[in-house]
Amino acid sequence: MLDTLTAALREVLPADAVITDPVRLRTYECDGLTYHRATPGVVVLPDTAEQVASVVRLCNEFAVPFVARGSGTGLSGGALPREDGVLVVTSRMRRVLEVDLPNRRAVVEPGVTNLAITEAVRDQGYYYAPDPSSQQICSIGGNVAENSGGAHCLKYGFTVNHVEACEIVTPDGDLVTLDRMDPGYDLLGAFIGSEGTLGIATKITVRLSRAPESVTTVLAAFENIEQGGRAVSAIIGAGIVPAAIEMMDALAIEAAEAAVACDYPRGAGAVLIVELDGPSAEVELQFARLKEICAGAFELRVAAGQEERAAIWKGRKSAFAAVGRISPAYIVQDGVVPRTALPRVLAEIDRLSAEHRIRVANVFHAGDGNLHPLVLFDDAEPGAGERAETVSGAILDLCIEHGGSITGEHGVGVDKARYMPRMFTDDDLDTMQLVRCAFDPRGLSNPGKVFPTPRLCGEVPGVRKGVHPLVESGKAEQF
Repeated sequence: MLDTLTAALREVLPADAVITDPVRLRTYECDGLTYHRATPGVVVLPDTAEQVASVVRLCNEFAVPFVARGSGTGLSGGALPREDGVLVVTSRMRRVLEVDLPNRRAVVEPGVTNLAITEAVRDQGYYYAPDPSSQQICSIGGNVAENSGGAHCLKYGFTVNHVEACEIVTPDGDLVTLDRMDPGYDLLGAFIGSEGTLGIATKITVRLSRAPESVTTVLAAFENIEQGGRAVSAIIGAGIVPAAIEMMDALAIEAAEAAVACDYPRGAGAVLIVELDGPSAEVELQFARLKEICAGAFELRVAAGQEERAAIWKGRKSAFAAVGRISPAYIVQDGVVPRTALPRVLAEIDRLSAEHRIRVANVFHAGDGNLHPLVLFDDAEPGAGERAETVSGAILDLCIEHGGSITGEHGVGVDKARYMPRMFTDDDLDTMQLVRCAFDPRGLSNPGKVFPTPRLCGEVPGVRKGVHPLVESGKAEQF
């Protein structure tokens, strides 16, 4: 069936837009989470929304699953391809179609990188606020799929807060537009963060923000992470809402120094990066209070200009990739806890690290409790990968126990689907899947992601008795 479909794809796409060569297919076998891999059956690289729609209609005709992929920087296996399916790569769709400054909007294709939007309007005094660490290479289509955040989401919110409309190809191949101003249910809100299970975005209207009058970036070095955590609580408790509050522990600092020579203070057990922005008078008052709160830091650096500001952010922005300098392999986790629970959760992570002989580097959005523990291991060492998985799962359990979530901005994908029942009841999961069924009754759009066991869209809602048919057939696994 896949061979027949491939022949049909060649009729609706340019010759170089259909990839079947086994060596070239390996390029797309995983996203940024390399722990999960699968070679796609066929890869297509459409240039237009109409071509994407044609591909999806053909997948429906032949009942073949399809997965959308942008730049491949995701960290949950959300773009993991299907060996029996089609991988729709949107990287060629990278045009900024319109910039409408009077209405503070821009219309872009899904392959446009996050930072490219800001670069297109920076000279006019505007920017695009969501800023994942991979913003130089991650695509806006992937940001929409995962509802990505970034360092500045504390003050400005996630992708969902900055998208006004999306043109999408529905799972049955129709081109429709979901708009923030549409009456009725918020279908745009449902689509953003749905991880490709409700269709493929082909055109995105984003909200542009006015560049702030003043920006002050501060790096505070503490002897240990507990001191840094107390400073974070004190900052928020003082009524200050910085644009960003980021923290890195000693192991993460070590990795960043090895990778990019960020020149953070020597001997720091933790560094705190705080960025204040807004009207000059407001920033000046907040900075004065911040210095009082961070009096326990043994070093306080204040960026004198854009160059020094970039230098402070350099280590934090490179943290995920940097750990490759100190570990052959690693798993990036993404859980959320209340800010007040940070000290207890971090202490428990240290305990888990020692108990399982697995190093953990902590990098996180301290202001909103979004943890990104980097679980380091040597994949050549027997049993190390399994121990790393155990620690990763235990960290997510900690987040749930302390009133948090198993993901803040990286999504569930394939990596965390098995943890969903720990956070949600069967009825919760069934209700969520009914939304998926409304968009995708045939279950062809990024199947196998988010939910541990997919529901059959024709089955009657209620308590399931016996073995699920997909589990029985070997197409799904019950966790």
